[in-house]
Amino acid sequence: MPGTAGDMDHLFRRKRVGLLKPLLSLSLVFVSFLMIHKLKLAEKDGARQKHARETYWCDAECASSKKGGGKTAAGSGAQRAPSGNRSSWDAQILNCSEDASLRSQGWFQRLDPRFHQFVLYRHCRYFPMLLNHPEKCAGGEVHLLMVVKSVIEQHDRREAVRKTWGKERAVEGRKITTLFLLGSPASGKDAKNLQKLIEYEDRLYGDILQWDFMDTFFNLTLKEVNFLKWFDLYCPGVRFVFKGDDDVFVNTNNLLDLIDFRVEARREADTMVGDTILKAIPIRNRQSKYYIPRELYDKPYPPYVGGGGFLMSSQLARRLFVASEDVELYPIDDVFLGMCLEKLRLAPETHPGFRTFGITKHKVSPMNSEPCFFKQLILVHKLGAEELLRMWSVVHREDLVCAKKTSI
Repeated sequence: MPGTAGDMDHLFRRKRVGLLKPLLSLSLVFVSFLMIHKLKLAEKDGARQKHARETYWCDAECASSKKGGGKTAAGSGAQRAPSGNRSSWDAQILNCSEDASLRSQGWFQRLDPRFHQFVLYRHCRYFPMLLNHPEKCAGGEVHLLMVVKSVIEQHDRREAVRKTWGKERAVEGRKITTLFLLGSPASGKDAKNLQKLIEYEDRLYGDILQWDFMDTFFNLTLKEVNFLKWFDLYCPGVRFVFKGDDDVFVNTNNLLDLIDFRVEARREADTMVGDTILKAIPIRNRQSKYYIPRELYDKPYPPYVGGGGFLMSSQLARRLFVASEDVELYPIDDVFLGMCLEKLRLAPETHPGFRTFGITKHKVSPMNSEPCFFKQLILVHKLGAEELLRMWSVVHREDLVCAKKTSI
């Protein structure tokens, strides 16, 4: 019969197509299921990472203290020994939840909302490290460790410090090493690209310590406690620590002279020298960067050194680490160190060579740009990157003649 073979072939093709349709549908359903499953996993992973960035992380001790009824690491009352027996940074990546019990307390409800997150998470104090350099204190004794607080965006300031007072070198056999302390980019910034840039900078110089907490004003105290723990762990051979900001001028030779004087006078052990602030009280002006509400702190501050820059001995740094673990975190970092000193029944010493408020408080004063003052002093705050480079060059010119010792 004509056409029979063609009809049969057409019939079989239709049957095959009829079978393929449900198979394709099943395949599409299966692929869709897999894609949805993968997206859900990615979403959960992204949420975990976002939560880690936007809140805080802490170590196992912090997490266990939360499970134990809301006690914080600072408020446990236990005196902890230095961590010299540990061999590596041990802060674990654990979700350190807020202390929700605070929300029902009257003082917290009256507290300025700007401080809520700080208070809810201040039991979280040790964080995972993103960039670490345990080798910086190895390979022989470091006489002076220069530790500089910075933020990722201030690359030009770090470059200026590396070319001037923070340049790693040996002065008459005394080794000087430099480190910069950073947190993570704050939310709302181009965090991924900024992180890549800082990792590239660290590959070039190998001098950055970075922790996984947001780099904000209130978190400056986290740089203090995390550095103290890091120093206790990795720096057994260091003798002195200078700690300061990335916008200061430091006359390194004068700083070394001060160290020599402390050693010769056998006054090394309890050394903390800087621009000491006495009888200060919390600032109640809500417009001030340093505003503190009464609900958070309502008594005079202990003596403390201005955070722009100060010198301390390694012995005191280790004692401060132990003391700091039993002091509740405070949103102003230099005041917090004063609280730790008070716990040790010590007070900082003032030295006229440290000018953390500048040479004069009036920026337009010609004294603030007079190189002979910089030649005589140890530290001057505050200079931008270009100002620092220019002043360093002028102060170290051989033809600079200062007729007499300057005083202010």
